[in-house]
Amino acid sequence: MEVLVLTTGGTIASIQTERGLAPSMADEVLISYFERRPGVNLSIESVMSKDSTNMQPEDWVEIAKHVMRNRERYDAFIVTHGTDTMAYTAAALSYLLYGIDKPVVLTGSQVPLGVSETDAVRNLHDALTFASQTTLRGVFVVFNGLAMMGTRAVKTKTRSYNAFESINFPYIASISDGMMVPLYEPQVENKGITKHVSLNPNVFVLKAYPGLDTHIFDYLIERQFEGVIIESFGNGGLPFERRNLIPSIEKLTKAGIPVIITTQILEEGQDIYRYEVGQRVVEAGGITAGDMNTEAIIAKLMWVLAVTNDRETILQFMQTTIAHDLDFV
Repeated sequence: MEVLVLTTGGTIASIQTERGLAPSMADEVLISYFERRPGVNLSIESVMSKDSTNMQPEDWVEIAKHVMRNRERYDAFIVTHGTDTMAYTAAALSYLLYGIDKPVVLTGSQVPLGVSETDAVRNLHDALTFASQTTLRGVFVVFNGLAMMGTRAVKTKTRSYNAFESINFPYIASISDGMMVPLYEPQVENKGITKHVSLNPNVFVLKAYPGLDTHIFDYLIERQFEGVIIESFGNGGLPFERRNLIPSIEKLTKAGIPVIITTQILEEGQDIYRYEVGQRVVEAGGITAGDMNTEAIIAKLMWVLAVTNDRETILQFMQTTIAHDLDFV
C-alpha cells in the first residue's frame, strides 16, 4: 500500500522561536516519527509550511490539487495540518475532492513533535492506521483516537488533546495501538454533482447579537459580497422588533446576495420553522442550513459560488447533503 503524507505546517511541525511556536520542521524529520507498518510504504511531500491561522481558501485549493495530481499513484493520503483551521480545511477538501475514491486523512497535534508531552506521535500513528485499514473513501479528521467526517469535525478546545468533536454526526471509528474499530459506516453518496476544484471566497460571516445595527447590511451590499452567512439565535430566528433585521434580509436577497442562516448553537442544528422569528427569516429569503456547522457552510458556499450565482441553484446545493454535511433542513 502506498501512502502519501502531505505537510502544511501547523503545531505538529513547529519549534520554539523568539516569537513563539512556528512551523519549520523538515519533512524527513516529521516522517521519521511515523510507525512503520508491514506492506505500507510512506512518501512525503511538502505543500506549504504555515501556522494554520494563516491558511486561506487558495491554500485549500492547493492542497486539493496536490491530492488530485497524485491520486493514481497512491492508495491513501495523510495531510498534517495546524489545529486552529483544520476543520475549515477538512470541510473544504470534502467538497473540492468530492467523489475521490481514496481516503484523505487530516491530523495534527496540540503539542509539537519533539516535546515530551506531545500528542503528535499518537495522532500520526492513528492517522496511518485509519488510512491503511479503512474501506471508506472521502475526507476525514483523525484526532485523539477518533475518526470523524471532514464536514462534521469542529475544534472545541484550545489546549486539550481531545480538541475535536464530531458535531451532529456519529464518529466513524476509534483507533488505538494500531487497531481500528469501526463505529459507523456512512452510506455511499452518488449525487451526480459536477466536480470542480475551485472556490469563490467573496463571502461574509455575521454573528447576530442583541443590538446588532442594521446598517451593517448596507455595507455588505455596497462591498458586493456574493454570499452572506448569518449565525442566528437558537433555531434560526432573528429579531423583528426595534432593530428589525428582516427588511435587511430582504434587501440582501433582492440585491442577488444569498443569505444562509445557521445557528450559534453547536449541537442539534436548527428548526427554522418552529418559531415566528424563524419563519419571518425564511419569508424574507433566508436559506436554512439545518444541522451543518459553520465551517462546512463557509466552505460549501465558496464552492457553490465558484460555479453559480443563481439563488435557487444555491439553495438547492446548500440544502443537498454532500459529503455527509447535512442531515436535515
